[in-house]
Amino acid sequence: MPLSEEVTAAAQRWLAIDPDAKTRAEVEGLVAAGDEATLRARLLSGRMEFGTAGLRAAMGAGYDRMNQVTIAQSAQGLVKYLTSQFSAEDLASRGVVVGYDGRYNSDIFAQITANACIAKNVKCRLTSSVVPTPYVAFALRQFNCVAAVVVTASHNPKQDNGYKVYWANGAQIVPPHDGGIAKCIEESLDIDPATVGTAWHAIRGDCPIPAIEERFFATLQPMMERFQKLTSATPLKFTYTAMHGVGGNAVLRARDVAGLPEANFVVVKEQFSPDPEFSTVTFPNPEEGKSSLDLAIAAANAAGSTIILANDPDADRLAVAEKDAATGAWRVLTGNELGALLGWWMCEQNLADDVDFTKCVALSSTVSSQILRAYSRKFGFEFKETLTGFKWMGSIGGAAEDDEDRRIIFAFEQAIGFMCGNRVRDKDGVTALAVAVQMAAVLATQGKTLLQQLQALYAEFGAHVCSESYVTSKDPKRTMAMFDAIKGRDTKTGYPDAIGGIRVENVRDLRESSPIDTRQPDGKPTLPLSSAPMVTFYLEGGAVLTVRGSGTEPKIKWYCEAIAADVAAGQKLVDKIVDGAINEILKPEENGFVRRPE
Repeated sequence: MPLSEEVTAAAQRWLAIDPDAKTRAEVEGLVAAGDEATLRARLLSGRMEFGTAGLRAAMGAGYDRMNQVTIAQSAQGLVKYLTSQFSAEDLASRGVVVGYDGRYNSDIFAQITANACIAKNVKCRLTSSVVPTPYVAFALRQFNCVAAVVVTASHNPKQDNGYKVYWANGAQIVPPHDGGIAKCIEESLDIDPATVGTAWHAIRGDCPIPAIEERFFATLQPMMERFQKLTSATPLKFTYTAMHGVGGNAVLRARDVAGLPEANFVVVKEQFSPDPEFSTVTFPNPEEGKSSLDLAIAAANAAGSTIILANDPDADRLAVAEKDAATGAWRVLTGNELGALLGWWMCEQNLADDVDFTKCVALSSTVSSQILRAYSRKFGFEFKETLTGFKWMGSIGGAAEDDEDRRIIFAFEQAIGFMCGNRVRDKDGVTALAVAVQMAAVLATQGKTLLQQLQALYAEFGAHVCSESYVTSKDPKRTMAMFDAIKGRDTKTGYPDAIGGIRVENVRDLRESSPIDTRQPDGKPTLPLSSAPMVTFYLEGGAVLTVRGSGTEPKIKWYCEAIAADVAAGQKLVDKIVDGAINEILKPEENGFVRRPE
């Protein structure tokens, strides 16, 4: 069957503007095959949504994918928005820093972004090679730029790429900037030939990696000085994997600054260098746990290491596993557990520096463990809870520093993202790794492992036991019906008055259609409303349950935390609440949701 006139015209438009022979050939092949449905989906069914800090999608031809056309349009839209927010003088002198990871096309997408900047007289500092994401977030403020871009899909599969945007405050973009950029992209769909030209050759290397690296580690050095000598004498051995990403060389520098001898640090050679195929892992995501750490575990066992350190491919996140000396089994710490340890360590180091905690702030997202709140009662810093994502922690923490004369001491989210100090206003897996190495070395001198110290923290602050999972929902109407039913109960508030037999004391609903927080005197939430539905239940005894829709995946996620005298009691309570949430709220079988495969 021949293609419709509408699809034929759309394909011709694409072929006229696409500078990439590979994606042109992809469209030409679909035209030759008469694949009306795929062409319509790719060319007529909408664009990638510019949302959570930027773009992320599969690479390929079409407006719903990452390719030279959509990146050129996005880069032009970003530059247009910048010209509306900053003076011509600022744009020409301060400019934008642009970096990229080791994925397919990342360098080309970065070059196109640089071209779009140069075409409008915006100074561009394009990194001289692949770069860890934390380096770019760091360089943004070091060079006083107005914005930054990192071309990366972080821990996504190899077929994906992404486009991460930072604002002048050093944090990922939040409203209203994300919406402003999206609007400007829609107004910048005609591609300037200069955007996909070769002007980038003239500026490659304007932002050499060594220049960033020297500043990055010079500012890390003061954090490391206290325990460098002790760390240099540690008997501990660590095994490290870069997960085929760009963190390897940066982490070797971090190892040296921490004081750890080279002999105590074993790298997984097969995963050390950037590899766009991610050839040894199914998912290049250390958050997956042991399934992504097979090679690291084998290398650690062979070398006699007791701790594994893993970055995700753009090195902004950190996973840690520890070997049980008695059983030989490996235990991968959750993001909440590692956040508890790193948060405690950062508090203790600031205490040793005689810091005025009343002028300090620590942050975690609303779906992460609230153990920092417990720490704040002991140390005296201000604790701030944010929406999910480091864009909120970076922005809110940055505002506390810039406007309230506060200092960020730590921030984390349960998805193994950590901000140790205020040098980088985003998650930083390189700095977190250096801090984790010194923390483990010091604990070893006290005869403690990481997990033993975690138990000590639970004994002092209460066992903060967490659980999270999801169901898959491919029908948005059923998802919204489930969330609507949460408030359709025959109770005083309309929300459930108990979950799993545990009394609900308060509710916070961040949906724009029904915002409420019964903990507040005026009943209004203090957090921004969420584009995806998010309802939190505060239960008797201090337990918390959050149910939220994912903004990027067809999933309904839940997060539960209970605080108890010990882990066993906390786990029992969490299990009871989660069972209640599944059977009383989510009702997967009734609603046609698919449970997460175990």
